[in-house]
Amino acid sequence: MDHDIFHLHRGDAPLLVSIPHNGTRVPEAIAARLTPEARQVPDTDWHVERLYAFARELGASVLVPTHSRYVIDLNRSEDDTSLYPGQNTTGLCPVRRFDGGPVYLPGQEPTPDEIAARVETWWRPYHDALAGELQRLHAAHGRAVLWEAHSIRGTLPWLFDGRLPDLNLGTANGASCSATLQGRLDAVLAAQHDYDVAVNGRFKGGHITRHYGRPQAGVDAVQLEISQRCYMDEATFEWDAARAARLQPLLRGLLSAALHP
Repeated sequence: MDHDIFHLHRGDAPLLVSIPHNGTRVPEAIAARLTPEARQVPDTDWHVERLYAFARELGASVLVPTHSRYVIDLNRSEDDTSLYPGQNTTGLCPVRRFDGGPVYLPGQEPTPDEIAARVETWWRPYHDALAGELQRLHAAHGRAVLWEAHSIRGTLPWLFDGRLPDLNLGTANGASCSATLQGRLDAVLAAQHDYDVAVNGRFKGGHITRHYGRPQAGVDAVQLEISQRCYMDEATFEWDAARAARLQPLLRGLLSAALHP
């Protein structure tokens, strides 16, 4: 399903890969109000759809938005409740970049009415599609797994101290997925020695993982935040085919584990 707001590939396996920060489009009327740095949309989860291209071979559904998180962050609640109280973070319509710099020119930040309009234009259609696809998969299979695919620069002092581990698995401290699935994913990660791993560390799962993960109802949700150095050049945002090829078998193993009944 192609849509101006998102693209949805419907698969036949009980797995939905959501990539909410892959979009790069910014409407001209909004872009004109951004700082020169923000117009480059540096906080994009670059190339994540490409990184997970193999997921369709596994039968997964894939949901990808067209617009940048600077327009609206699809992984925040519509009331903009902080995911990490007391820590620096970015909101529903970000006004700070990940490096702490401004997204908007002075006096150009969105008003509450504008934010509400963006929710209706971009946020709600994505979430309606996400919820509908999970419902379809659950009805067909009696279960569904939501895989939240993310990436971020590995060193961002405004957001976190030091160097972020390569792979950061988040399950809301075990609340968003079953203990069985958590154990299978932990086993896949423990069996490899190429990447360092954190489980429910700095990234425990965003709004989507926490909101849609209902393991008691047969819907598991997992977030994987990948340090971008694992598959691309963080300085130029360019795809690194060799690094990506090294990482993709592990990602395939994780998704295969998620598909295991």
